[in-house]
Amino acid sequence: MSTLQTGHVGLNITDLDRSVAFYTQVFGFEVVNLADTYALLGKDGRLTVTLWRQTETPARTDVAGLHHLSFQVDTIEEVREAEETLRGLGARFAYDGVVPHGEGASSGGIFFTDPDGIRLEIYAPSGAETVPAPVAGAPTCGFF
Repeated sequence: MSTLQTGHVGLNITDLDRSVAFYTQVFGFEVVNLADTYALLGKDGRLTVTLWRQTETPARTDVAGLHHLSFQVDTIEEVREAEETLRGLGARFAYDGVVPHGEGASSGGIFFTDPDGIRLEIYAPSGAETVPAPVAGAPTCGFF
């Protein structure tokens, strides 16, 4: 394989309407296709996330599976705008505000969960260097 990149990520969710509203509001995704049990979401003609209503149980962190899903934006200002949207939606955050990926790192972002407890991150490659890391000796994106 000469080139390999992630195509899209499929997530199991419990409430399709609630999750479609959350992901379109927070990430600006467009609904590419919507059916009774799934939604295909994307941006600029590219499929990014698929939501599948296949469970009645929210996400758990004590079983094998997705650790967290991360999205990169261009600027730390975009991260802060997303944080404001998330706060308005009552999202739960792992840390208060923008934090760097590690002590002295310039990249950083926000770490939060969706309505089903799926851990998510929005980060920028620079702009977080003036903020102290919340955890010494571990990557922030580990949700420690």
